[in-house]
Amino acid sequence: MATDPLLQPFTLKHLTLKNRIMTTSHEPAYPVDGMPTDRYRAYHEERAKAGIALAMTAGSAAVSRDSPPVFNNVLAYKDEVVPWIRNLTDSCHEHGCAVMIQLTHLGRRTTWNKGDWLPSVSSSKHREPAHRAFPKLIEDWDIERIINDFADATERMQAGGMDGIELQVYGHLLDQFWSPLSNDLSGPYGADTLENRMRFPLDVLAAIRKRVGNDFIVGFRYTADEAQKGGITAAEGIEISKRLKATGQIDFLNVVRGRIHTDPAMTDLIPVQGMKSAPHLDFAGEVRKATGMPVFHASRIPDVATARHAIREGLLDMVGMTRAHIADPHIVQKITESREHDIRPCVGATYCLDRIYQAGEALCIHNAATGRELTMPHVAPVSTSKKNIIVVGAGPAGLEAARVASERGHKVTVFEAATDAGGQIRLCAQSPRRREMISIIDWRLAQCESRGVSIRYNTFAGVEDITALKPDVVIVATGGLPNTELFESKEGEQRHVVTSWDIISGDVKPAERVLIYDESGDHPGLQAAEVAASAGSNVEIMTPDRTFAPDIMAMNLVPYMRSLQDKEVTFTVARRLLDVYRQGNKLEATIGTDYSDNTVTSEYDQVVVNYGTLPVDELYFALKPLSSNGGAVDHDALISGNPQTLVRNKSGEFQLFRIGDAVSARNTHAAIYDALRLMKDI
Repeated sequence: MATDPLLQPFTLKHLTLKNRIMTTSHEPAYPVDGMPTDRYRAYHEERAKAGIALAMTAGSAAVSRDSPPVFNNVLAYKDEVVPWIRNLTDSCHEHGCAVMIQLTHLGRRTTWNKGDWLPSVSSSKHREPAHRAFPKLIEDWDIERIINDFADATERMQAGGMDGIELQVYGHLLDQFWSPLSNDLSGPYGADTLENRMRFPLDVLAAIRKRVGNDFIVGFRYTADEAQKGGITAAEGIEISKRLKATGQIDFLNVVRGRIHTDPAMTDLIPVQGMKSAPHLDFAGEVRKATGMPVFHASRIPDVATARHAIREGLLDMVGMTRAHIADPHIVQKITESREHDIRPCVGATYCLDRIYQAGEALCIHNAATGRELTMPHVAPVSTSKKNIIVVGAGPAGLEAARVASERGHKVTVFEAATDAGGQIRLCAQSPRRREMISIIDWRLAQCESRGVSIRYNTFAGVEDITALKPDVVIVATGGLPNTELFESKEGEQRHVVTSWDIISGDVKPAERVLIYDESGDHPGLQAAEVAASAGSNVEIMTPDRTFAPDIMAMNLVPYMRSLQDKEVTFTVARRLLDVYRQGNKLEATIGTDYSDNTVTSEYDQVVVNYGTLPVDELYFALKPLSSNGGAVDHDALISGNPQTLVRNKSGEFQLFRIGDAVSARNTHAAIYDALRLMKDI
């Protein structure tokens, strides 16, 4: 440990950071009325307890009323935020973790119809594509009041015990000034010179220093290369970095590369699975070399090896592992305990960020305790009574149930009908871009193996197989199979269609003209479309919804669109597939709409349906009469975190529960959450 680069302390001004690992600014969208209440505190405290050196909170905290939050941000412009900030900082400081916060004015990266319904303002007259609000071109009095707002907000953060702040200077108002792509001003803040473009951020910095003094830590998180024609170049970004150093008022540089004004641009800056890890790391190293300043950086640094390389090679002073800590808050603890093999991997699914950008809250696709620290354990407590638990199905739900049960000390046996574990995750990972998803399964298999879980593959478990083991608890996690019954169709299962699973798995080859009818709006529909289009098919993707693939959120949609848009693919919205008939060697589809009685017919060579799954529940219903609870779940107990004690059949031999898609078609996170919150109390 004494020689591990990641575990060496780092001195930042007067502050000693105990190691080189941090979480960079991000907004998990947990505030209540703009305040970082107990849920917010518990989220950061969990990572502090496990050893991170620096938590950079918020992403970002808003300094002005005309910067209404679009991601449920912390409201730094309210005085009542101070005691909540103090609660957060005190909790993290108790564990030796420094705490800072990112402050911002969103400028045009917001909307006018939230908060106080004030017009957005910007140095640009053009709206940002991602948020679509046309801004007011900023006036001199706006500039003056916003400078003062930044100083006021910083003073509040200092009063709340923060160790420092960073200013958000990419995509938001401060960057809108210094980017030539978003500065339509003339005069002292105009776009004609770099000095003028940088004036507003530096005026903000000067006002902050005047208010809080020189000892308080202040840094910039900024783009040093916009990677777009007409924008800030790498050379100009280096010059900006040198000028920031020359002010003598900045304590660290937190470097990013790219823009965030559109979903594709943001995905290049914050890559998702299937994209290169740490794509901007070497560039951050160039900034450090050119300036000699303390440099922080985060952009898909998902693993300890990459983080260690960044520090050992002198590319960074502090390495941000933010999504990695959403997946596993105990990374530093596991490094110090020589348990790197136990780290729950970030698979790059970016379910966390995509939920935020769709006005949700940050959740990890395969750690259901993240964001639920007040109610869900990251490490399940050992049970005082040992039970014999049978799990049927080794998909994500079943393996999570087995993992948590074994962590609690129970004896666990898993039955799996297939030759390998994984369920739908294994199907999903057939696509090269989504191959990392299999780590959700591999990690759980390793955890189960280390705790002695017995997994019986190639076993289609029946009632006798279960009862012969005399279980105390049976968990049915048998998943589901594709549903090919069309909505409101009286014909039942469609005989002439194939499923998205058939195409993804390769069991059915794509035909020449293919209709992908996507009524679920999730990954399998577009995965099948990608397979078919790549095979040379002419593909039509049809949905009855007003938008296609609504469950594939912003950043995850980008790779699909990049793959599909240069191929023979069309998108049809607000059209419902009613029926499919065979006409010779063609299929005739009857197509309607929910908006009128209009119907049309169209010919295809192949119709592929993506309409969720139906539970594989025969075993569950066969076991139900033998169980003490009749398969019933006490929802009040489940939600409040209490054990399941329902008895509906006094002669029952075991408790019986089903989870995941064996109940109904949902997603991976829901399946894993089902398992965790049930098993943590068994």
